Amino acid sequence: MLSFGLTIIRHGETQYNKDGLLQGQGIDSPLSETGVQQAEAAGQYLQDVHFTNVFASDMKRAKQTAEIIVRKNKTCSNLDIVAAPSLKERSFGIAEGGQVEEMKNMAKAAGQPIPEYTPPEGETMDQVKIRISTFLKSLFQQMADEHQDKICQGDEFQPDGPLAGRPDDGVQNVSAHALVVSHGAYMRVAMRYFIEDLACAVPPGANMAEIFSACPNTGMCRFIVTLKSCDANVQLSGMKCVFVNRRDHFRAGNN
Repeated sequence: MLSFGLTIIRHGETQYNKDGLLQGQGIDSPLSETGVQQAEAAGQYLQDVHFTNVFASDMKRAKQTAEIIVRKNKTCSNLDIVAAPSLKERSFGIAEGGQVEEMKNMAKAAGQPIPEYTPPEGETMDQVKIRISTFLKSLFQQMADEHQDKICQGDEFQPDGPLAGRPDDGVQNVSAHALVVSHGAYMRVAMRYFIEDLACAVPPGANMAEIFSACPNTGMCRFIVTLKSCDANVQLSGMKCVFVNRRDHFRAGNN
């Protein structure tokens, strides 16, 4: 079995985020000045966390965030960032470029909660889940191929005790760790996919409303993923959530 850490981070703020506008896939905007500061704070917070692989959406705001975090990290500053189109934001169709409030009104008129509402020409949650599945399949195979020497026999990895509020919570004893930078709506769908489709275990006493809530810009989610080999194929054996939407780097002195 191979157990590895998976830390997923939302990109930093853009001007569209600040103005309450939907970007989706059609608007490829860079980070705002605040977004750059957020990414730098995230990089500072994670500077001593060991990453062996880095992946990012191929959209500017995610790539820029990943570049800043990697540059500040003491262990992965020489790693290549793998640009993955399957990590790009959910498409919001005709709603892209408009106010978020406008889409909320569209969802209300359709009698649907906004996370599940699909604007005309946009992506459904199921279509996003297919992209998530595609990314995970590629991720699992790459992690297994590159870290064969770290595969061990025995039970699934168990994270060390309760959280200590440290940047390396849950990954102190894993030898492989993937950093992924993506987008807010994509991550929201991913959380549901992990828990509802992949049976990802959540922390004891977790608030499910918080688990499924929108991740803030540069908010962090972490998981422990365990893979197994079966007839030369790599399969998911188990998945555990360590924390969701952590924003400790926002605190005074870090932002």
